[in-house]
Amino acid sequence: MTAGTVGGDLDVELTAGVTAAAGFAAAGVAAGIRSDGREDLALVVNRGPEYQAAGVFTTNRVFAAPVDWSRRALRDGRLKAVVLNSGCANACTGRRGRDDAAQTAAWAGERLAATADQVAVCSTGLIGSNLPMERLRQGLDQAVAELSEDGGPAAARAILTTDTRTKQAAWRSPAGWTVGGMAKGAGMLAPGLATMLVLLTTDAVCDSTELEPALWSAAAVSFDRLDSDGCMSTNDAVLLLASGACGIVPGRDEFERGLTAVCLSLARQLIADAEGAEHDIAITVSRAASQEDAVEVARAVARSNLFKCAVAGRDPNWGRIMAAVGTTRAAFDPDDIDVSFNGVTVFRQGAPDAPREAVDLGPRQVELVINLRAGDEEATVWTNDLTHGYVSENADYSS
Repeated sequence: MTAGTVGGDLDVELTAGVTAAAGFAAAGVAAGIRSDGREDLALVVNRGPEYQAAGVFTTNRVFAAPVDWSRRALRDGRLKAVVLNSGCANACTGRRGRDDAAQTAAWAGERLAATADQVAVCSTGLIGSNLPMERLRQGLDQAVAELSEDGGPAAARAILTTDTRTKQAAWRSPAGWTVGGMAKGAGMLAPGLATMLVLLTTDAVCDSTELEPALWSAAAVSFDRLDSDGCMSTNDAVLLLASGACGIVPGRDEFERGLTAVCLSLARQLIADAEGAEHDIAITVSRAASQEDAVEVARAVARSNLFKCAVAGRDPNWGRIMAAVGTTRAAFDPDDIDVSFNGVTVFRQGAPDAPREAVDLGPRQVELVINLRAGDEEATVWTNDLTHGYVSENADYSS
């Protein structure tokens, strides 16, 4: 694993999630929030001796009521539980939405011997809809009754919207502590420190003042390097809870490595499930003058609909790439740039090189490398192609 990238071989388990770490129980139930009868309410509870926590949230100025509530709940760096629902975003719902988020936390707290401000709330789904609170209350009763150390997969299913599969990951330290997590997201994966709903857990002994910088660092090189469609959600949240159940104080560097490994894995799983996507695209900008330049160039290409459509058509159109590079403030000389698709250099030092026919864009994985020859810094941003499936998914989303 290389810092600054969303790639590499990650030594993580993909079948374990939020209950992989000791001290956590979870449940996922069908509360009737969704109309299709699927699981739609998840509950994750910290049963450890400690309940330290940290979070990062959307930077969208239009943010949902659950984001507002959870930010406030995290002010003291402590959380005992998280309630997550799909099917209703509870965003742009005014005072009622804020009251509903607070009531959700209060109900959960009553059932778990916790105060309301020790419960975070996360919602995902259609903007502008109100939560069916009586169904949610009954769902909470069921979730509390079904809490178990094996409830992680059900919780991961309950937070899905347009996702086609769950996203889970866990990393186990040789020292005896674990980081686990689950995520949802298949669109609107544009950066803002948190770009979807993610819940991470650890049984290590960590104070919230240690969790927060580690989470920000891990999110910055994983979730913040995803750019599926350039759209940022109103509900994005990434939460990290520590139970201290294993009794081990981790080394700072190793903890950050383990946490980053889980975040990278979840990020890769998210982009692989992007709405309608047929290609996962790693855009690596090498030999940039700075990290900021590398990220800016990679993100400019990731947000080019012309480039994304070209990949959907299996066309390694380097012209679309160079046009996007030219919109940035990065340091470069156009006559020094190389562009390679899947190891084939199609543009070398300002001029065409190998013919497009030499590139095979049939496989799902696409590796694009843009060599700026302006310095020694490198960064990777992950995106996906733009297909008719994406248009159909979002055209029909509220129907």
